Amino acid sequence: MSVNQMTSPQASEPFRPDLNVKLICPECRIDPPDIEERFAEGDMVCGNCGLVLSDRVIDSRSEWRTFSNDDHGSDDPSRVGDASNPLLDGNQLDTIVAVGPPGSTFGRELSRAQNNNSNDRKEGALLSAFSRITHICEADSLPRTVQDAAKQAFKIVHDRPSLRSRSTISVIAASIIVACRYSGVPRAFKEIAALTMVPPQDIGRTFKFMERILQNTSAKELGINPQDKASAYQASQTRAEDLIRRFCSRLALSMSTTRAAEYIAQRVRDEGTLAGRSPTSVAAAAIYMATALFDEQLSGSTIAEYTDVSDGTIRTSYRLLYNVKEKLVDPEWLESGKAKMDRLPKV
Repeated sequence: MSVNQMTSPQASEPFRPDLNVKLICPECRIDPPDIEERFAEGDMVCGNCGLVLSDRVIDSRSEWRTFSNDDHGSDDPSRVGDASNPLLDGNQLDTIVAVGPPGSTFGRELSRAQNNNSNDRKEGALLSAFSRITHICEADSLPRTVQDAAKQAFKIVHDRPSLRSRSTISVIAASIIVACRYSGVPRAFKEIAALTMVPPQDIGRTFKFMERILQNTSAKELGINPQDKASAYQASQTRAEDLIRRFCSRLALSMSTTRAAEYIAQRVRDEGTLAGRSPTSVAAAAIYMATALFDEQLSGSTIAEYTDVSDGTIRTSYRLLYNVKEKLVDPEWLESGKAKMDRLPKV
């Protein structure tokens, strides 16, 4: 008989813990045992008599922590530390003092003192500006790419000597304008001014300074995919046809009327009929004319409410368009019967 045949089957089985073995307190001998693991002290204690059965117990549980600004009630725990912010300088591997157990004020005061001493003022100003950019962009339903591009643009220009005399909020507003143009979602100065409470003139002056600083900045440096056609920067001012689709959506106009208004705005730009007027005024007048042609009559006051252009400005611009209406209307609209010249209001 060989050695392998003499080996018992039990000897080749892998080791397994014997689950029948119980850890019972030698003093009270309660079965089932009442054993408590106190990881804070590293002890294993009998819950009945308090006898310490073992010490230096290793806590194998997950070490979850929160890294948000609010230490109370955060539901976003992490095991690997706070995520690094690519918009901030440095490796951001700073020491953080924990707040401490509930009811203890010493840990909170120590944490606040440590934060006040170690946090860089420049970094704090950037974080505050980034937070305001996020709130403004979300209020106008701007995409995340615009938010990131605006933050990157602000970071590039915020410490330049030429902009130190400008208020932070005006630089933030101009950064959003730049990001919108890089991302292909243009916004008028009046729209951003309504969100930031900064006069459009101040935004325009700050925007000109930023254009000079960012003239050699590519879309990729602002975090925008340069292969995207919409990311091509529009060096000129926002065009009226870029605003019409959004205005028509607010007014719940049909797609045919929207396309007609865009066509009229393009013809107005080519003919130079409303040269010198703001893009919002041109867009509002084109919408007023298109709604009349396609029998979706809207009053000037209704269009003014959704475009932030006064009723008088719309009617004055429309009067100029009416004088050259033959150059602005596509003949195919009239031939198909969808549009009629006699629907246009007389001036």
